[in-house]
Amino acid sequence: MEANTRSTGRLPAAFLTPGSSSFMDFLSDQSPEMLPGNRSLPPLQGAIEAPHGTTIVAASFPGGVVLAGDRRATMGNMIAQRDIEKVFPADEYSAVGIAGTAGLAVEMVKLFQLELEHFEKVEGVQLSLEGKANRLSTMIRSNLAMAMQGLAVVPLFAGYDVDREKGRIFSYDVTGGRSEETGYASTGSGSIFARNAMKKLYREDLTEEQALTLVVQALYDAADDDSATGGPDVARRIYPIITVITDEGFRRLGDQESADIARSILERRLEQPDGPRAALL
Repeated sequence: MEANTRSTGRLPAAFLTPGSSSFMDFLSDQSPEMLPGNRSLPPLQGAIEAPHGTTIVAASFPGGVVLAGDRRATMGNMIAQRDIEKVFPADEYSAVGIAGTAGLAVEMVKLFQLELEHFEKVEGVQLSLEGKANRLSTMIRSNLAMAMQGLAVVPLFAGYDVDREKGRIFSYDVTGGRSEETGYASTGSGSIFARNAMKKLYREDLTEEQALTLVVQALYDAADDDSATGGPDVARRIYPIITVITDEGFRRLGDQESADIARSILERRLEQPDGPRAALL
């Protein structure tokens, strides 16, 4: 949406009139065609072939939450991209991981980031974590028409609740239905395998380091059984994107940190390839 300032040198009145603290509401009033869910598709025959993001996992620990994602995007039975980024900061104390149609998902994340920033500027305070989760639910619901045509977006949202002083995780369905998860969660094509791995290894008293190892191990297990999920790629030096959110805010692990965790898991698997699942310690 562009402001035409060439004729008068001033912003249009819509930009200066007090209104809703929701940027989506503002966009709906001024340029509704720019919202992803309002776009119309041409008549289609068969499914739409578009890159899809796959597995996202999250786990909470005393003091925060970890959110991580693999790096593979698929298009049908083909690998569309090997190093896609699927985990993004939403604001200082929250993050969102994307699964589903990659292009729409990234666009939705950018709109969500803008929504939270707009609210903070208008209201002078940050939206509560519960409020952020609800705003994301509304965005997903607005994409329902696209989802019914095969362009679904199903993110995983996690953050540190500064009021409750703990990490929280929220999962969604294609209709925008929201559920708060206890302890751990996963979404995407490899989510069943990742969830089963976390079910066996999760404890409420995990340290941050153990939670980091847990989510990477869950992604490794998902990649072992789901062809759409990419495991740690040592040859290409492509490792999962791992983020931590605590009372100190959002932090993304550096490439070397992610590589060290992935390599430690791979080494244990080489020692016992057919043995019991590697422990967190």
